[in-house]
Amino acid sequence: MTGTGSTPGGAGTSALPSGQSASTRFWLGVERLLSGVARLALWVSGAGLTLMTIIIAWQVFSRYVLNRSPSWTEASAVLLMGWFIFLGAAVGVRERTHLGFDVLLYFLPKPAKAVLRTISDIVVLAFGGGMIVYGIQLARLTWKTVMPSLLLPGGVSFLPVILGGALVCLFSLERLAGRFAGLPVDADIHATGEEM
Repeated sequence: MTGTGSTPGGAGTSALPSGQSASTRFWLGVERLLSGVARLALWVSGAGLTLMTIIIAWQVFSRYVLNRSPSWTEASAVLLMGWFIFLGAAVGVRERTHLGFDVLLYFLPKPAKAVLRTISDIVVLAFGGGMIVYGIQLARLTWKTVMPSLLLPGGVSFLPVILGGALVCLFSLERLAGRFAGLPVDADIHATGEEM
């Protein structure tokens, strides 16, 4: 597995020369904007995890101490879990902290590494697109049902799948566009290969 270190999105902004072209400045602006989106998604994900932990603790306390478990705790915890899983996974795609089988990248020349990463980004983009399409279909199918304990439409539980898929697509497109624009989005894998 590889990571980008301190540079969000693997853009390697510090590796760029001070005399930047207009296109480079544009891409750096996009990178900063998407860094903010990723940071927001990570905060929402962390807040969801924290809130879910509090809800589960309340459920355990209510069941074993008060001998009366609230009906809304389990459904709300599962709903929050969807949010922090899918938003966190999208940020993991951007930061390259998701699972990956990168052993081959240690032994290949720089151009081959970029080709493999491009293929990987295209596959991830297609997966994110599938999340959006099938998430919308599932939300439509279940929107008229009602979650009894929360009194919310059933389709609400698929909203994090749709938003997570949109972010996965956005972050994959960012990396692909940056690579084709000549930005050093693969600086981490080139450095890894050179260290060996």
